[in-house]
Formats: sequence, C-alpha cells, structure tokens
Amino acid sequence: MSDAIFIEITATRGSTPRDVGTAMKVTAQDIAGTIGGGALEHQAILTARQMLAQGRSAQTLKIPLGPNLGQCCGGAVTLQFSHQERQTDPQPVPPPAPVMSGPKRQLWLWGAGHVGRAMIATAPTTAFDITWVDEDSSRFPASVPDAVTVVPARDMPRLALLAPQDAHHLIFTYSHDIDLALCAALLTRGAARIGLIGSDTKWARFSKRLAAMGLDPLQITCPIGDKALGKRPSDIAQGVVTTLLNDAQSKANA
Repeated sequence: MSDAIFIEITATRGSTPRDVGTAMKVTAQDIAGTIGGGALEHQAILTARQMLAQGRSAQTLKIPLGPNLGQCCGGAVTLQFSHQERQTDPQPVPPPAPVMSGPKRQLWLWGAGHVGRAMIATAPTTAFDITWVDEDSSRFPASVPDAVTVVPARDMPRLALLAPQDAHHLIFTYSHDIDLALCAALLTRGAARIGLIGSDTKWARFSKRLAAMGLDPLQITCPIGDKALGKRPSDIAQGVVTTLLNDAQSKANA
C-alpha cells in the first residue's frame, strides 16, 4: 500500500486559488506542494489522511469555495485523490541578497502556510527585519532562519493593534475571517503598507465590509504579487519581494 496520496485539481469553476493540473502530496506526517491553502487545503489534507488510514486508494470530490469553508472566492474545484504520482510545486530558490542602502524595513508576515514559508525563503534578511506571526508554534516549520522573529499569537488581530506603525504587513492566514479582522486592525492601527492575498472576488467583498466599518480599503493592496508570474507560492513571494525592494530602493535614491 502506498504511503502517500496525491491530490490534483482536475476542474475549476469561477474564481479559484489554483488552476487545473495543480497537485500536492500528502503523507501521514508531511505535505509537499499546495492546491491553494486555507480551509480548502485543510479539508483536502484531512480527507487524504483518512484515506491512508483506511487503506482507500482513490476518490473524487467537488468542493464549493463558499461560506461552508469560510472562503469567499465564489468558485468551485474538483479534486482527484489517488496514489498516482503527480508533479508538485518546486521549492522556491532564494534570490541573491541585494545590496541595499539605508536602514532595513520592518516586514510582518501574518500566516505560516505555504505563502508565508515562500516569503521566508525569498525575502532577504539583509533588507528586512522580519516578524512572522501565526496562531500556534506548531504551524511554523521546524527550522526558521535565526534572523526571523517567530511570534505565536492566539489572537492575531489583537497583536496587530500593537504592531509598529512603520512596518509593512502581508496577510495570508488560513482563514478569511482572520484575514478580515487583521485588515481592520491594521487599518485602525496604521501601517506603512498592507498587502492581502486573495482573489478579485474576495477583495470585492472585503472592501465593502471594511468600508462599512468606516475604514479605508484603498490603503490595502489585494491581490498581492505579480499575476504574470503565476499563482504558486514562490511566484507570489517573488512578485511581492520585488515590489518591496524596488520601492525601498526608489525611496533610498530619492
């Protein structure tokens, strides 16, 4: 019996975090690759591990990305679970550390999932003082660079109300509810820059809810990254880091 289940997106409808052909590998202890993170991926991993425990070899699920998952992409994905090996996302390759002038920028990362880990692998600590936040220490990888400050925080929005106002913040937690609460807290607190992972559909709904709270959603960048690079975590991280570094260099040269 195989010790791994491969999960592949075989069909999509509407707005979805990843495209057809995206796959991830799940074992009893580990995962590799991502089908989009968040509640969708959490449910898929639980299903795959149940299959492994029960000795089942294949099944197909169609999952709507709606309120039942706490996601508001508005689309749906069809997932194929099987023992057949699939190609998963490659690990991000850290770029050469840039030569930066001026002080390092404070960068706060909210969420220790795939995009958070890709950011840690991509963002040079020569340019950023990085604080990495998630709900529990178990959500972080076993090995984290010494220069990164890891902060487990059960109430992340409460911590956001105390964050430095000159910091840059990137939000990519597993929960849309937490994402929204962090957006509201950081808009209330004030920040140098706020970026949020998400689809156009997610951002349209968030914008309305934030405006209804009396907050200015135009201070938030969503989606983050460079669409031309792709949807993989490493692609998102590369686009975000490039933007931050270019912005820092432009201000240093001004």
